Amino acid sequence: MVGRKVATTVYLTPEQDSRLKKVHLRTRLAVAELVRQGVDLVLERYADALVADPVADAKAAFLPPNRGRRT
Repeated sequence: MVGRKVATTVYLTPEQDSRLKKVHLRTRLAVAELVRQGVDLVLERYADALVADPVADAKAAFLPPNRGRRT
C-alpha cells in the first residue's frame, strides 16, 4: 500500500491479538498491514452498504451518533 495513512485506534480481544501476532510471525507482514488487509476484506463484503442512498444519508445527518451502542 502506497501513500498517506491515517492513524486510528482499534481494540482487539486478547485472542485476536495473539492470533494476529502469530500471523505476523509466520508471514513477516506488519500487523498494521494485516489490519489494513482485514479492513479491505470487510469493505469488500459490505460494498453494497457504500452505494449512495441520498434518503438514508439525509436521515443519518439528523440522527445522533451511535457511540458504540447496539440497537
